[in-house]
Amino acid sequence: MTAAVFFGCAFVAFGPALALYIFTIATEPLRIIFLIIGKSSEGLKSINPGEKAPSMRLLAYVSGLGFGIMSGVFSFVNTLSDSLGPGTVGIHGDPPQFFLNSAFMTLVIILLHMFWGIVFFDGCEKKKWYTLLVVLLTHLLVSALTFISPYSGLNLVLAYIILVLTGIWAFFVSGGSCRSLKLCLLCQDKDSLLFNQHSR
Repeated sequence: MTAAVFFGCAFVAFGPALALYIFTIATEPLRIIFLIIGKSSEGLKSINPGEKAPSMRLLAYVSGLGFGIMSGVFSFVNTLSDSLGPGTVGIHGDPPQFFLNSAFMTLVIILLHMFWGIVFFDGCEKKKWYTLLVVLLTHLLVSALTFISPYSGLNLVLAYIILVLTGIWAFFVSGGSCRSLKLCLLCQDKDSLLFNQHSR
């Protein structure tokens, strides 16, 4: 049972982030390597003169997802290792679904970091300082939810509401529209994937 809890919670927490990495980032590893070391334009031009430099949107997405995965690993690794035993959660009044709640909260944190990265980069680029303040305050709010309220179910609901709202904001900030969303969902838009976007 402990192995099932371990792998189930690990896939809940890190599965969507791993899928995003595989389908959007790992397909262009050279671009991501140069983004990370900070020489994207010059390095890509020297290797492949026809290649365009990655956009700030791509950098924001990759940075946000990377920070989210790091945050998720650091916050969840001890809890995940405790799920392997020995011991039983719930003896001292803890909820029996503690590991599952922790996995879903880790997933929220990972996705929120990705969305915060996109919104934050856009705010910095356009000098919209209120955007940076909103990102900071929502970050503090979601972080504080875990110790403000002892009700983990309520914390998850509030965190997911913030996730949906921030995700919608990040979608529109990164150039999305209702029309592009409809085309993407109907698989009619060839350029809907992030790595196909051109730099600004």
